[in-house]
Amino acid sequence: MPKRVLITDYVWPSVEPEREVLAQIGVELVVAPSGDEATLVSMAKDVDGILTCFAKVNENVVRAAEKCMVIGRFGVGVDNIAVETATELGIAVTYVPDYCIDEVSDHVMALLLTWNRRIVPLDRSVRTTGWGSVPLTMRIMRLRGKTMGIVGFGRIGRSVALKAQAFGFDVLTYDPYVDVEAAAKQGVRAVDLQTLLRESEFVTLHTPVTPETGSLIGRAELEMMKPEAFLINCARGALIDEDALYDALTSGQIAGAGLDVLVDLAPPPNDRLFQLDNVLVSPHTAFFSQEAVLELEQRAAGEVASVLQGKMPDNLVNRDVLSHPNPRHSLSAV
Repeated sequence: MPKRVLITDYVWPSVEPEREVLAQIGVELVVAPSGDEATLVSMAKDVDGILTCFAKVNENVVRAAEKCMVIGRFGVGVDNIAVETATELGIAVTYVPDYCIDEVSDHVMALLLTWNRRIVPLDRSVRTTGWGSVPLTMRIMRLRGKTMGIVGFGRIGRSVALKAQAFGFDVLTYDPYVDVEAAAKQGVRAVDLQTLLRESEFVTLHTPVTPETGSLIGRAELEMMKPEAFLINCARGALIDEDALYDALTSGQIAGAGLDVLVDLAPPPNDRLFQLDNVLVSPHTAFFSQEAVLELEQRAAGEVASVLQGKMPDNLVNRDVLSHPNPRHSLSAV
């Protein structure tokens, strides 16, 4: 019987790229009709690998996957996968950490420029009240010489820094895992979070969600920011305390926010943040371009295919699994 890989969910037109990659090694692809826990628990029992996008591959799903050797993530973070459980059971976990660097950093700059140049209200005013109908009293900054604060200085954060520098920004970063010298080599000043928030006109978040970073930006942090500051989140919704953000936006404590993610992965159309004129929203599409999605599909499937063949994947999340006493995989630590 051929090996089988389960796709829990996807948001692109088809899974033919994945099917083609896996077919090259004789692996059959099956797609879950729903990403809910009960469906995944049922379907995971008979598969050798799992590929997931946003669906929760939680502890119950992982434990149900009695034959599974590898769980692969379509994307950068793995917070929707029970990695510790997978490691305990000897299951390798893979991801694709660098497929959409250009897209996300472009999206950050798009939100920033759309906000600062007031593109949305200006477009609306021309269409509804005519050319030249808006008095030029709104705050539009000259960006050169302003400060961009980047929270998290990994691949995407560094790409944002390069693009911000091209506009003449002074760039600060806060990242406890990046030293001052490493940041300075890219012309960026590494500071503590408080300094970054106090000095930046624009703050953008590029850190994973961990126990330390959940609600990283809360009331105290928002109170440190400038009244004209604009907060951008194209990373994970849970990085921001949304109650505190709503209060900061409605009180004028900060000027605005650009959000590609919220805590709720599928927020309702009447979400209170959507009702605010000083919020720009996109529906978790910062990662998207046709090129990025094709790369993601092929590479995520390729990572799973590697493990199924006993080959070391390019991006193994849980390296401790290599020393597991009774692994499901046949990877070697050498």
